[in-house]
Amino acid sequence: MAMVDEPLYPIAVLIDELKNDDIQLRLNSIRRLSTIARALGEERTRKELIPFLSENSDDDDEVLLAMAEELGVFIPFVGGIEYAHVLLPPLESLCTVEETCVREKAVDSLCKIGSQMRETDLVDSFVPLVKRLAAGEWFAARVSACGIFHVAYQGCTDVLKTELRSTYSLLCQDDMPMVRRAAASNLGKFATTVESTYLIAEIMTMFDDLTKDDQDSVRLLAVEGCAALGKLLEPQDCVARILPVIVNFSQDKSWRVRYMVANQLYELCEAVGPDCTKTDLVPAYVRLLRDNEAEVRIAAAGKVTKFCRLLNPELAIQHILPCVKELSSDSSQHVRSALASVIMGMAPILGKDSTIEHLLPIFLSLLKDEFPDVRLNIISKLDQVNQVIGIDLLSQSLLPAIVELAEDRHWRVRLAIIEYVPLLASQLGIGFFDDKLGALCMQWLQDKVYSIREAAANNLKRLAEEFGPEWAMQHLVPQVLDMVNNPHYLHRMMVLRAISLMAPVMGSEITCSKFLPVVVEASKDRVPNIKFNVAKLLQSLIPIVDQSVVDKTIRQCLVDLSEDPDVDVRYFANQALNSIDGTTAAQS
Repeated sequence: MAMVDEPLYPIAVLIDELKNDDIQLRLNSIRRLSTIARALGEERTRKELIPFLSENSDDDDEVLLAMAEELGVFIPFVGGIEYAHVLLPPLESLCTVEETCVREKAVDSLCKIGSQMRETDLVDSFVPLVKRLAAGEWFAARVSACGIFHVAYQGCTDVLKTELRSTYSLLCQDDMPMVRRAAASNLGKFATTVESTYLIAEIMTMFDDLTKDDQDSVRLLAVEGCAALGKLLEPQDCVARILPVIVNFSQDKSWRVRYMVANQLYELCEAVGPDCTKTDLVPAYVRLLRDNEAEVRIAAAGKVTKFCRLLNPELAIQHILPCVKELSSDSSQHVRSALASVIMGMAPILGKDSTIEHLLPIFLSLLKDEFPDVRLNIISKLDQVNQVIGIDLLSQSLLPAIVELAEDRHWRVRLAIIEYVPLLASQLGIGFFDDKLGALCMQWLQDKVYSIREAAANNLKRLAEEFGPEWAMQHLVPQVLDMVNNPHYLHRMMVLRAISLMAPVMGSEITCSKFLPVVVEASKDRVPNIKFNVAKLLQSLIPIVDQSVVDKTIRQCLVDLSEDPDVDVRYFANQALNSIDGTTAAQS
């Protein structure tokens, strides 16, 4: 008997916790509703648990949010699709609460449940729920109703469909701006379920009302509707009904609406097609690029490459490029940064000659911008330009600016340059690299910022992989090893870090002849941090060198370090010695 009672005890606790005064306990129990439902069984869940939850809608917002989420996946626990309608009452009450995130989650769950319900249940239970919410006295209910019309509409009779369209039209003209906002936001979803014959006659009439709303928060949501509705309409209807709205919105008195147009422009262009884009939307886009508000210019600048892809190069050079030149010296650093993040993508669109003539001067001015993010955005996309204009021109025009940035006062800019160096090296070739960038790579190893020194050490490893051990032996290794006598212990430490990264690339012979003597000498350093890093480095060299070298040189060095006065040095030395013993035991 005890075996049967045992699993029921925690269930009883969970049910008690649903009524507990402590919010955390109630939250814990709500999140385990599925466990409670399994224990109760389908019938008791329908008759006891769900009614209890329906009465519990005045709880804390966090508990209600968890409940709304759980109920969305509750169909299996109430007996399957034929009983799905029993889940509607608690979700309906959650749709009327004041907290927005609870209502939104309840609407999501209703959509999930409604999309699985049988048509008869939709008509008998779901549609009446939509109508009750749409007629609710409190605005929250009407806001929630807007999000579930598209689910209710699909399985209805023609009479009910007419009623639902009429109700939605009333919501689009509601006294409360929050309701009209919800109607504007969900109009695209509702329109996808409405028959094409009613699109122009009814849906577009609702849309026109929303586009003329006196609240800019409603109009800006209607901008999203332009793209959604444009995909549903025939091309000629789209040009007649959607295009004038987009053009008007691009000149709207509210900057938020203009910002939305700039942000959605590519999708809007796809909706109206290439011909209208060239004739009507190019002037609108130019206006947005020259807008008085910086936020609008930021959104427009960020779309410049995508927009130019829709045009031929001549149109882009004639209309868009003059604006791009103006934006490259815009008073707002955020506008310049948005432009810098995408402008490199214009090079393949315009082609080699136009890039050299028009874009290179803009790249150079942005590379010398006073704001580090602008410079970073240009550096990170240089490969797109290289593919178009070739490495010779790139090195003549942009590389002096890059070398200048390698000593930039902002460490993140220097870091971006370091990370770009291996790619630059592979594109420029060994000769150019030796002349221009070799000295910089050594300079970075002694940078004031640790992240730069660490990136510089990784950079040496990547260069050795790119150009081969022989080149690295000639151009990198001597300069690195010279730093071992640097008076600053942090710089001596970077020598050890560089050796640990380069040794696997350079191979056993160079490691034994060049690196190991330096490491053994460093084990006698006066700074404990150097000595325990030597111990860690020697441990990493064990798999690279021959066993004879391990026994003759590395072991002896580690034995000396294991008797060091510093506890950390002794710890890492003993750890490395154990590693040698483990390797020897495995081999024997």
